[in-house]
Amino acid sequence: MKEKIQFVAERIKELREISGLSASALAQELGISQDVILQYESGTVDIPVGFLYKVAHKFGIELTAILTGENPRLHVYCVVRKNNGLSVERRKQYKYESLAANFINKKAGPFIVRIEPDTENTPMEFNSHPGQEFNYILEGAMKIVIDTHEIVLNAGDSIYFDSSYKHAMKAVNQTSVKMLAIVL
Repeated sequence: MKEKIQFVAERIKELREISGLSASALAQELGISQDVILQYESGTVDIPVGFLYKVAHKFGIELTAILTGENPRLHVYCVVRKNNGLSVERRKQYKYESLAANFINKKAGPFIVRIEPDTENTPMEFNSHPGQEFNYILEGAMKIVIDTHEIVLNAGDSIYFDSSYKHAMKAVNQTSVKMLAIVL
């Protein structure tokens, strides 16, 4: 997993440098500190999906290009067979499977997200990104915190929200969660 983070970190730094932006200028545009940008570019810390979306939007590229180094190529349709989506393992308790990674000019990012129970009771990691998000719980139960709102969702429940607000998710009842997440 560290190699994947390092790979993504190098692409972010390269995009910034090719565009002639300093770390401080990019930090100011994205509303975060220069130190955080430099940490992400070093590959020594986890890079939140929200930040990756902001970088992709800023530089006018697909998120897939940042994650894999390759641009999507399909434009009529994209089939992803069961358990064969682009795997994006970023955090210990979250596993993302992109369901349209190879489709060009996506208007939404569909993912299967698996959230493992937190046996260490670590604090929730908050994230935000431009746009909106839809989550449909397929298996298990999870707590989601959006801004100051805390909601528990069970299998069959869904939520649609403004993803520019800080949000975080956590499996509850010591069971794994499987959900369909669509980022718009």
